[in-house]
Amino acid sequence: MNEREPVTPGGVRLEPESLTWRFTRSSGAGGQHVNKVSTRVELTCDLRRAGIAAPLLARIEQNLGASTISVACGSERSQWRNRIRALDRLGAVIDEAARVPEVRRPTRPSRAQRAARLDDKRRAANRKADRRWRPAAD
Repeated sequence: MNEREPVTPGGVRLEPESLTWRFTRSSGAGGQHVNKVSTRVELTCDLRRAGIAAPLLARIEQNLGASTISVACGSERSQWRNRIRALDRLGAVIDEAARVPEVRRPTRPSRAQRAARLDDKRRAANRKADRRWRPAAD
């Protein structure tokens, strides 16, 4: 997603006003830079203000169970790179929630598949029967 025009990789366009940015100090390695600079990014998106079409918004809210999404990123030393990563994560979450699940069409095995399965079953049973001890016939 581009910060000037927030669009997810799947093509869902978001209004910039729906995004709320918050910057805090990051944890972990980075030395004095981490202790002084607010590089960690928390990005919150209010889906109801994002300008998403009603049916798509309903599907996203149903799949996420909420009308707001929050993502955080503090893995990079630069605030700018963390902002880009946070936008990418937000886009991935929205695209996954907006995806329409594929409907599974139930199928049945063909007659040849059923016959092959029964042949394999019969062959395995005969193999095991041949391993059993039988008294010698005179």
